[in-house]
Amino acid sequence: QVQLVESGGGLVQAGGSLRLSCAASGRAFSTYAMGWFRQAPGKEREYVAAISRSGRNTDYSDSVKGRFAISRENAKNTVYLQMSSLSPEDTAVYYCAAVYTVVAGALYSRNYDYWGQGTQVTVSS
Repeated sequence: QVQLVESGGGLVQAGGSLRLSCAASGRAFSTYAMGWFRQAPGKEREYVAAISRSGRNTDYSDSVKGRFAISRENAKNTVYLQMSSLSPEDTAVYYCAAVYTVVAGALYSRNYDYWGQGTQVTVSS
């Protein structure tokens, strides 16, 4: 089992940047593929980005491609989401998630096993 704690959220002006972090504890972090999701008020949770166990492979939703970057440091048990060119439409609670996998390069947009508590990101216009 793995526990996830997000940090780095806050209030930022449109066009600004934020970096979210997700610290993991528990079983070997490098055996988990990781993902970021977000949920805006009144909307369903949506997939944002994913990264494979080694960090070699990444994937993004169309809504954030070219603006967000997911990365990980397995030595620090941490995954990051660098967000740039933020707009009010990016306002949401952001969650990190983990899924155990034996496939080194696998990416997942759903079916995650573990979730953090979320961190609020608010983008003002």
